[in-house]
This record gives sequence, C-alpha cells and structure tokens, in this order.
Amino acid sequence: MTDFHRIKRLPPYVFEQVNRSKAAARAQGADIIDLGMGNPDLPTPKHVIDKLVETIGKPRTDRYSASKGIPGLRRAQAAYYKRRFGVTLNPETQVVATLGSKEGFANMAQAITAPGDVVLVPNPSYPIHAFGFLMAGGVIRSVPAEPTPAFFPALERAVQHSIPKPIAVVVCYPSNPTAYVASLDFYKDLIAFAKKHELIVLSDLAYSEVYFDDNNPPPSVLEVDGAMDVTVEFTSMSKTFSMAGWRMGFAVGNERLITALTRVKSYLDYGAYTPIQVAATTALNGPDDCIREMRDIYRKRRDALVESFGRAGWQIPVPTASMFAWVPIPEKFQHLGSLEFSKLLVEHASVAVAPGIGFGEYGDDHVRIAIVENEQRIRQAARNVRKFFDAAENNLHNVVPLNKAG
Repeated sequence: MTDFHRIKRLPPYVFEQVNRSKAAARAQGADIIDLGMGNPDLPTPKHVIDKLVETIGKPRTDRYSASKGIPGLRRAQAAYYKRRFGVTLNPETQVVATLGSKEGFANMAQAITAPGDVVLVPNPSYPIHAFGFLMAGGVIRSVPAEPTPAFFPALERAVQHSIPKPIAVVVCYPSNPTAYVASLDFYKDLIAFAKKHELIVLSDLAYSEVYFDDNNPPPSVLEVDGAMDVTVEFTSMSKTFSMAGWRMGFAVGNERLITALTRVKSYLDYGAYTPIQVAATTALNGPDDCIREMRDIYRKRRDALVESFGRAGWQIPVPTASMFAWVPIPEKFQHLGSLEFSKLLVEHASVAVAPGIGFGEYGDDHVRIAIVENEQRIRQAARNVRKFFDAAENNLHNVVPLNKAG
C-alpha cells in the first residue's frame, strides 16, 4: 500500500522508543521512576471537580457544546488575562476555547498555512510547534530557542534566506523543553521585528503559572503595545490546574486570526464536554491558592532534583520556570546521543527521561527531566543514577552499546 503523503512528512516519534524500553523494563519487574512525559501527577483542585460533578447529568449538558467555548468560559479567560497581564480581550471575538493548547496550535496551522509556506520555529521546541505546520503542508526553518539579543540576527538571516518569505514565527516561554523565560523587552523587540517583516507571532504560554521567582512572573507577549495586531497566544489549564486529561485550553489575540481558527474548529469539533467547560470556568474565576500550592510543590521538587542529582555527579541547570529541567548529557555519554543515553537510563538506572532529539536536532546533546514524581522518588532516581554512573565508570563497555544505532 502506498504511504500517505502527510504521514510520510512525520518522522518516527522518538519518545515511543523510550516508551518501549520502559514497558519492557516494567514487564521484567523494574520499578521505573518516570521523569519523561510532562504529565502532572498532582490532583485537580477539589472545587473544580465538585463543579464538574454538580454539572454532569443536568438537563442539556449531554448535548453538543459550543466549539468556540461557552460564553462564560470565554469571559473567564478574558478576565484572567486582565488580572494577570493587564491585557483587555473581547471574549466574543478575541478568545476561543481549544482542546488543550496542542490542538489549538495544530488547527491554527491548518487555518493559516498554504502548501510551501515557511514558518520560523525554535529548535529545540515542543514537537507540535513544527509538526503542526508540516502536517498542514508548510516548511519549517529552525531558529534559536534562547530569548537573547542573538535571536534577532538569526531571525533576520532566516527571513532573508527563505523563499517564499516566512508567514509566521513561533515562540514558547516559559519554554518546553528548555525552561527558558522571555522578558517583556524581548517581546517588544519580537513584535517590532514581526511588524517590520509582516510576520504572524504564535506564542505558546502553556507554562505561564509554573514559575519559581514570585517577583518575576513570566509576561505575555500581548502586554506589548500593538502586539494584538499580529499575535495569537495559546494557554492551557493542563499544568496550572493539573487538568491535563481534561483537554482544556485557549487561543487569544488578533481578531482575524482567531476568526480563522474558530472557523476551522467549527468544521472539526463541537468543543469540550459542557460540564468540563463549566468546571474550567470555575477554575479560572476561583481562588488562586491552589495555583500557589502547585508552584510550591514544583519548586521543592526542582530543588530536590538539583541537589540530589548534583550529589550523584550530574549537574542540573536550575530552571526558573516550567516543570522541566533541560540537562546536558554527562560528558562520557555524549557520544551516544540523547536517545541511546535515555534508553540506558531506563535499562540500568530504572529512570525514564525524554531524549532531547525528540524536540529537534539541536536538542540531541540534552535530555529533558520532568519533575512529575514526588521528592522521595526524585531522590531515589538520583541514587539509581549514581549507581549507574559508578558502574559505567568501572565497566563502561558492559553498559554502553558498541553500536550507537543499535
């Protein structure tokens, strides 16, 4: 049978290879400490679940919902943006609910991309940022992931040397996987660049509330004067309220772009189940003590990771935001690349991490470690890693495959 065109454009999903190693190890009875997928292990706040339970079974809630989000939910998201960022949004025309930020991103790509259109995407970056456009028939050009002044000369080169001219640039801060955080000054320069070169800015702000410097919360690009002319920003309730499985997110910003996304979505889905939208409204309008508790837990886990892995001989760059650490592979294993090193950690340390190559070719000398286990499990992971490093030091050929591709 002939391969399908869109499927051929997608590379093998490298995380699946680590998942296979994980499943094989568990089948042999290994207790795998899974720091791979960014899958929150904290419970959804009780008042949100209570509202879901209260709403289920009410008349009309089992019917088709609203694809763009029920009005109360869109108003709640607009109110959140006003409170948190000082940004005014019209809930009727500048807010659409999505089935998580991933679906919103993929469908925005469908809405704006013609075959062959060029999009500038950070490398390394979360896979949907590139593959959403690849599936829509676009072409990706990589730009640096770090939000420093060096970003803009690279962007300038990418614009000059791309034919046709790029239509959009993707940013994601706090970043998955690198945990970089952008400043408002960076965003001001970004919007000025986008306007000069007639680029759409697509910002992924899924980790807006997972930050560890209470005096310096991550900004929104929409705080920049004039950003609304060219920008759509995607947020998610997955991490903020530990609602990953609920699939609830938002796209907000430029009215024309939001209209295009809303139209595509109207053909593809009827929105999330109404009780989920009602409960999500309660979360956004409710107290934020549960968000502060979430941050506190992740901060303690981050500190446990940095301290215990450091003692095990693996220095962890300290993330200031997100639920991830972006960690260079130890020098003696660097020649393996991130996929083989990640498999070794599963097989010899019973620890799963995400190989950096899964986020783009420029990530292959790193792994992403997610703080999605409690502090005791993180410290146990460090002890396991220490034993593996010691064994590798004494008998490297027994644990390192001779054939990197093996």
